[in-house]
Amino acid sequence: MTLAQLNELTAREAEAEFLKCCGSHLWAQGMASARPFVSREQLFARADEVSSSLTDEDWLQAFRAHPKIGENKAAAGQTQQEAGWSAQEQSGIQAAATDTIARLASGNRVYEAKFGFIFIICASGKSSDEMLSTLNERLENDPQTELLIAATEQQKITRLRLEKLLNQ
Repeated sequence: MTLAQLNELTAREAEAEFLKCCGSHLWAQGMASARPFVSREQLFARADEVSSSLTDEDWLQAFRAHPKIGENKAAAGQTQQEAGWSAQEQSGIQAAATDTIARLASGNRVYEAKFGFIFIICASGKSSDEMLSTLNERLENDPQTELLIAATEQQKITRLRLEKLLNQ
C-alpha cells in the first residue's frame, strides 16, 4: 500500500489498517483522522504523537492484540496479516531449544500473573535466548515501570508494522 492509497481509504478502512499496526482503537482512530499524510516521516511522527496520548487501558488493549512470545494466537482476534507479521517478528523462536521454549512459556505465565498483561518485546532480530534474558530482567520491575517499558516496545513494533503496511 502506498501512502497515497492509505490517504484515500475511508475512515473505517484506514482504522482497520492501522489496527493491524497497533491494537489500540484510540490510536487507530487518531491515525485515521490525522490523514492525509504528506510523507512517511509525517506518518511516523504522528504515530508517536498519538501514542503519547494513550492511557494505560489503551496500551493494555494494544498488548492484547499480540500473541505471547512463542505462541501463535493473540488474546484478541488477529487478522491473517497480523498473525503473519507476528510469526515473522518472532522468527527467533523457531530455532530455540525445547528447554528455552519451556522457560519462555513459564516466564510468560509468571510475567502475566505479576503485571496483568503479556510480555511485550519488539522481537524482530532477537534470538529466543535474548528474549528470555530480557523477560527475566523485566520481571524485576515494578508494575508502572514495566507498563512504560512495554509501551515503548509496542511503539517499536508499531513503527515496524507501519513500515510493513506501506511496503506490502
